[in-house]
Amino acid sequence: MKSQSYVHDGARLVFRESGSGLPVVFLHPTPLDYFYWTALIDRLGGARAIVPDLRGHGASALGDGLPLGGFARVPDAPTLTMQQLTMDTLALLDLLRVPSAIFIGCSIGGYVMLELWRRAPERMRGLGFVCSKPQPDAEANSVKRADTIAKARAGGRDALFDGMAQASIGATARGSRPEIVPELRARMTLSAEALVAVQAGLAVRPDSVPTVDTITVPVLGVAGGEDFAVSPAEMEAFHKAPGGCTMHLLPDAGHFAAYEQPERVGAIVTDWLRGFAG
Repeated sequence: MKSQSYVHDGARLVFRESGSGLPVVFLHPTPLDYFYWTALIDRLGGARAIVPDLRGHGASALGDGLPLGGFARVPDAPTLTMQQLTMDTLALLDLLRVPSAIFIGCSIGGYVMLELWRRAPERMRGLGFVCSKPQPDAEANSVKRADTIAKARAGGRDALFDGMAQASIGATARGSRPEIVPELRARMTLSAEALVAVQAGLAVRPDSVPTVDTITVPVLGVAGGEDFAVSPAEMEAFHKAPGGCTMHLLPDAGHFAAYEQPERVGAIVTDWLRGFAG
């Protein structure tokens, strides 16, 4: 996929496209980039894959002037909000003249999708959540994010990413494909400033459980049984979507399920997309 770029709200943002047909926007997890989706996209047919690097990730700049004070535990932290990432994504759709699309997101990508639904539901034909949830941060998560920000500011970014690479990949994948850990670790290239801004943004993301009750388009859920961050039980909340929810549990997948098991997740996504044909 050839990279292209556009400028929105003071930042140069990068995206890639491949294929033709039904437009499907893929939103990657943090702290990775578009590369997370490549193995899965290679297995899709009949779809136009639109794959941005989220602001501050991969080849996309963070930009200046992010708001301060959003995260009360670290009031001087710049905050990369789900609202900002949503507006970046809508600007990309406008640039490509895509009136509506299917969206598939992992982790933070799913949180952005929920904000997109609140702001522009007419642009969304279906929502696929891979290891993502509608619940806000629990208190323990908020404390952990403040600690992560402190460590990032103290020069501990590399150690944090080393830990994330190990924890986010399921035990099954680590055992059968040990090379997957350094492979994905190499894609964790956020600057310390971007890491701080992302953690603050995740900490203050809104409670999207009420939003699920308003989703009138089809929903897909893929949960990992070895996911340390998003439990299958939390993802069950998507069953309340009025548009209907198809849920799949991969017992031997971790938080980065779509990269760990691109064949299985790709088959699930391909089957789900057939429902949008015509």
